[in-house]
Formats: sequence, C-alpha cells, structure tokens
Amino acid sequence: MVHHPPDPSLNHLLAALPHAELGRWLPHLESIEMPLGQVLYESGCALDHVYFPVTAIVSLLYVMENGASAEIAVVGNDGLVGISLFMGGNSTPSRAVVQSAGTGYRLKAALMKREFDRSGPVMHLLLRYTQALITQMAQTAVCNRHHSLDQQLCRWLLLSLDRLSGSELVMTQELIANMLGVRREGVTESALKLQADGLIRYARGHISVLNRPGLEARTCECYAVVKHEYDRLLPDRRAV
Repeated sequence: MVHHPPDPSLNHLLAALPHAELGRWLPHLESIEMPLGQVLYESGCALDHVYFPVTAIVSLLYVMENGASAEIAVVGNDGLVGISLFMGGNSTPSRAVVQSAGTGYRLKAALMKREFDRSGPVMHLLLRYTQALITQMAQTAVCNRHHSLDQQLCRWLLLSLDRLSGSELVMTQELIANMLGVRREGVTESALKLQADGLIRYARGHISVLNRPGLEARTCECYAVVKHEYDRLLPDRRAV
C-alpha cells in the first residue's frame, strides 16, 4: 500500500505562512511517522529539527530527578515542537513525547534558525505562537494547583481533541496519570465519573468523547483562556 504524506497546510502554523515562505519551506519539509511514545527530544539535548504535527499530538513534559513527570503543554496540528531552537536556548529542560500517534513534518534546525533570523513574517508568526504556548504552560500550572482532577482531565481532553480531527483518543490511564502528574487511581476515578455522566466512553485505552458541550461545561476556566489566546494570536487562515 502506498502512503501519501499529509497536506502540510493541515498544520495550522504552516497554513498561516504567507505563500512565498511556505513555497520556500516545502522542499525541505520531511514527512514523518510519529509513533506513540516516541521521544522527539530529551531534557538538555540540542535540537536537530523542529516538528510540525499533523495528526499526532506531542506532550511537553517536565521530568524530575526521581523520574516523575508532569505535562506542561500539548502540541498538535496547532503548532510546532522545538521553540527553544529559535528563542536562543538551543535546548530545553523539558522532554517532548508523542502522546497520540500520527503523522507530521520536520524541518532541519539550521533552516529554521535561518528563516527566523530573516526578521520577517516568519519571525512574527513564530513569536505569536510562542506567546500562545507560554499561555498554555502558565494556565496548566495554575490549573494543576487550584482545580480538581475532574476539571483537569476535562481540560486535558478538550485541548487534545482540539488538536485531532476525530473524537477518539488512544490513551491509557497510566499515560494520562503521568501527563497530569497524579496517581493512576485518581484518573480512573475521574474517568469513571465522566463515563457515568455520559460524557465519555473509555475501554482498553480508547477514550471516545460522547458529549463535548458537557465536557466544556464541566471543565474550569483554564481551557477557555488557552483556546481564546490561540484563536486571538493564530487565526486559522493563510495570512500573517
């Protein structure tokens, strides 16, 4: 069977590039498979590429010395993985792991830095995306501190759904617990509550969202804050 690479414009950040810039990038964008659990980069490592997920979702995790981790942001078809490359750090204390398998594109680090240093529309677009991502990171920290696990799980599900084309996630409760930095039993209890209320169906690592408006009503303000900032800074259209 022949597998055709996905349309790069299905990634919203690539779609927002002006035609001239996208045309310059296309010969250098490499279509890749992004399997579940793949580590795109580790804490402290220099980045060789930046990644543009199309159907995959990537978790940015902060990892403690004892191996415990917690998610600080999710990236899907809304953006890119590897902002430290053009923000001047070249490395980051976080780890990037594929949390939902799919496809995407990658671009070599040297080319991305060269494009950013042109100081034109690419730089302004990437800076707006970085602001939106920082908002998600900050809101995640606030949410983890002040809101219930039920609300956190709803926020996480909605953010993940926004970055997928369907309404189903392939995700074990153990992996969700690692993302949220909580015990697996807590995720199980919260997921069963959502299932009992008819909001989701969970079976063998598959989470199907049955009632999205119900999830939105159940979550905290953090989801709306993050979504509004992405919509404000990154309109889904080919314009900068």
